[in-house]
Amino acid sequence: MKVTLKKNVCIVEREAGDRAIPSRGGWANDGHHGESVLLHRVKTELNRQGGDFIKKRMWRDGHLVDDHQQYIRSRSINEETIGIYNDHWAIRGAEEDFNAGRAELAVVNLGK
Repeated sequence: MKVTLKKNVCIVEREAGDRAIPSRGGWANDGHHGESVLLHRVKTELNRQGGDFIKKRMWRDGHLVDDHQQYIRSRSINEETIGIYNDHWAIRGAEEDFNAGRAELAVVNLGK
């Protein structure tokens, strides 16, 4: 998996040998397990590259979204905090794009 973090987008490219991510299953079969797996892999790769990110459900940080939607954000909350999420979450999971070869996740500034 190749993860490239830019100012407004995080590009996740599937490389030869990367396992596909199942699109269905997970907690209560709500269909979001695949995206959770993808975000975990992206978080792990970004941390391996020297970042300090965590994966969380967005509503726990006070965002007014569905209680299942997850995102990756900087561990510490300050003026440089960023959030990485699937901005077409209600339409399809980002794991579907990843399985096809490339997923683009939105990057937003969450700083104070």
